[in-house]
Amino acid sequence: MHLAKLVTPLTRQTLSGDVYKQLSDLLMSGRVMPGEQLSLRTLAQGLGVSVMPVREAVHRLLSEKALVLLPNRILRVPTMTVSQFREITKIRIHLESLAVSQAAALVEEPGLVEIRSAHERFALEMSAKKPDESNLIALNKELHFAIYRQAQMPMLLEMIESLWLRIGPILNYDFRSGSARVTEHVSVAHHERIINALARRDASGASQALAGDLQGAADFIVSAGVLLADDPAMNPEAPVRGAAKPQPSKRSGPKRLDVIA
Repeated sequence: MHLAKLVTPLTRQTLSGDVYKQLSDLLMSGRVMPGEQLSLRTLAQGLGVSVMPVREAVHRLLSEKALVLLPNRILRVPTMTVSQFREITKIRIHLESLAVSQAAALVEEPGLVEIRSAHERFALEMSAKKPDESNLIALNKELHFAIYRQAQMPMLLEMIESLWLRIGPILNYDFRSGSARVTEHVSVAHHERIINALARRDASGASQALAGDLQGAADFIVSAGVLLADDPAMNPEAPVRGAAKPQPSKRSGPKRLDVIA
């Protein structure tokens, strides 16, 4: 059999996987916002690839509920209600606490070095006179997953990643808001407690510090009114009182999506 017939499918799968990873990172790092509309063509142009691997990656993200396709064929970053956000937060606390507990039992010095390095870069950015929001978000994600990888539980890591896909665009409002949580370096303090507990192999202490970090951010986001109301009698797209309705990004390109199917 001709070699090209063997390698072409693998090349295509690899390209689609690379596109999926980049789009996933956009979502987990909060670089796209809830309600933002996306275009296959615009994404393909930005990534320098054809539409096909983008379509394949988007299909996967749709199945994971990280993106939604509206009846009018518009592709959009999902919005979330207060109850959905609280439910995901509870699940995250359980899963991520498990990862941190396991990490405390297994982490070795190279792992601690990686974690401390990520924390130092995050703390340095946070202490800047005008922190770069996008950098803060990326460094926070890098630090958390540096910790979770030490648990050596790949299936658990996949579960955590799937939740970050769905919650990332909303969760990162915490860093974009310029709130007291940012100016008072609240996350830095939580991270320091987690890292100190890991160094002591204190699974309980690490879990408690992690739960405090996640719950504190979640409580702030709920109080900020950026989530949708739960009342089904209301317009499902109407935000909680005081919140601005999510707007599509001006850079998102054409509003109408090329047909996915």
